[in-house]
Order: sequence, then structure tokens, then C-alpha cells
Amino acid sequence: MMINQQNLRALFTGYKAAFQNAFAGISPDFTPFVMDVPSTTGQETYPWLGSTTAFREWLGDRIIQNLKLHDYTIKNKTFENTVGVPRETIEDDTFGVFGPMMAQLGQDAANHPALLVYEMLTAGFSRKCYDGQFFFDIDHPVVNEAGEEVSVSNFQGGAGAAWYLMDTSRVMKPLILQRRKNYNFVALDQDRDENVFMRKEFVYGTDARLNVGYGLWQLAYASKQELTSENFNLAMAAMQGMTGDKGKKLGIKPTMLVVPPTLRAKALQIINSEQIDGTTNINRNAVDVLVTPWL
Repeated sequence: MMINQQNLRALFTGYKAAFQNAFAGISPDFTPFVMDVPSTTGQETYPWLGSTTAFREWLGDRIIQNLKLHDYTIKNKTFENTVGVPRETIEDDTFGVFGPMMAQLGQDAANHPALLVYEMLTAGFSRKCYDGQFFFDIDHPVVNEAGEEVSVSNFQGGAGAAWYLMDTSRVMKPLILQRRKNYNFVALDQDRDENVFMRKEFVYGTDARLNVGYGLWQLAYASKQELTSENFNLAMAAMQGMTGDKGKKLGIKPTMLVVPPTLRAKALQIINSEQIDGTTNINRNAVDVLVTPWL
């Protein structure tokens, strides 16, 4: 192919179409438990995380509830993925073999948030959330009805493969995906570009600015105990029994069980079986099961 502006524009258009079509073909599995938030600056602060209010009968003047503010901040990070195509490949009309690579670049871009989300989820045992405790912890501070600070747990303990219960029914979610700049397809494919002039290489790539952080720990419960009906029931009860400050009922309802492929069989048996060991399975269809390869 002759190297000129018209042909290079056509090549870029074709590569970009391959990228976009592959990108659009990916549906992330984390959507139910992640709150997607747009960002307009280098970082975003979420002072309202953990704030709760309570209704009361209106007698006399309104009582203004002073909400405790937190300074939980998520800083945006920049990510890139870049590939090179030798100039001779384009001159020799073999550039088409790089179409699948551009499509793979699109798939990788679409899957990249999943890498960040699940890395953040699995790191929840050692990374802090808005209240200064690890996201999955046994001593999240909550004020009881007597005004005393008590500890609340969203971690069942154990040392095995982790599994997670989520309440995905609310506007707020357990995790936050913060997007500053979406993934786009770009190129350095002009003769005057250094990569072409010095190395005879046309460069194509994608980049984005985003990051992931923790939302409400009350909406996620983790366990490293064996995944059994008994431990599942204990986790369900623990989540549903959670209260906020001053003993306010939170009304949490677990809706999703998230497991790695190694726990797929156990999870499906607990949730889908009509009977377990000859006894009616009271947990049948209690929650949705998400088996994800990202754990």
C-alpha cells in the first residue's frame, strides 16, 4: 500500500472500527455491585459515605440531624495500552493481520475496569474504606442507641477461598468506579512522528483516566470459611441484622453471591438445588450467583 495521508486515514478508520466493535462486545459482570461515578477533577472526595438519617414523628420543630463527614478520596490514575505496526507491513499490504490485535486492544480496554474492580474487592481485607477500617473487617465503628461506639463486622473470618454476599438493590453500592476520561483509540502514524521517522513504526494505542474505591461496607459481606449452607445462612443473617448509628435498621437484603470459579459447584448447589442431603433447600433462589473468572 502506498503510504499517503488518504491511505493512512483509511487504515486508522479500519483499526479504530475493530477496536470499537470489540470494546462494545464486552458486558462487565460487576455492574450490579459497582456504582459508576463520573469525575471532573484529578480526584473526588465522598464526604457523605456512611451518613445515615432517620425519620421521626414531626412534633414541634424539625430536628436537624448533623451528619458526620468523612474525607474518603479516590484519586484518578492514567492507564495506557499501546502496540506498534512496522512501516514495511503497511507498505507490503500485510497490515490486515494486525486487525485482530486492534480488536484485542478493544477487548482489553473494555475488561480493564474489571481488573481494577476485582483487585480492589480482593484487597478489601487489607485496604481501608471511609471509616478508617479495612473494608472487610470485624470492628467497623457504629454508635448504638445509648450513644456508645460499638464494633460491627462484615467479615466471617476463615482462611480459605473468599466468597462475597452483596446487596445490589440500592442506589449506593459496595464499590465505586470513578471515570475521568473514557478509553479512546489514538495513533502516531505521520511521517514526522518520531516513532515513524526513527524506528519505521506506526503506533496505535488506547488510554483512560479512572480509578476504583470503596463505597458502603454495609452492603458487602466476605467470608473465607468453607462455603456451606450453614455459613451462607450465618452470613445472610449477619447482613440482614446490620444497623446504623443509633440502632437504625438498614433493611439490607443480600441479592448476590459472588464466587471464584473454584467455588462454582458449591455456590450453585446451595442456591439452585431443590434439596440438599434429602432435605428441602431453604436457600433455593435466595440470591443470584455470579461466578467470575476475575477472582
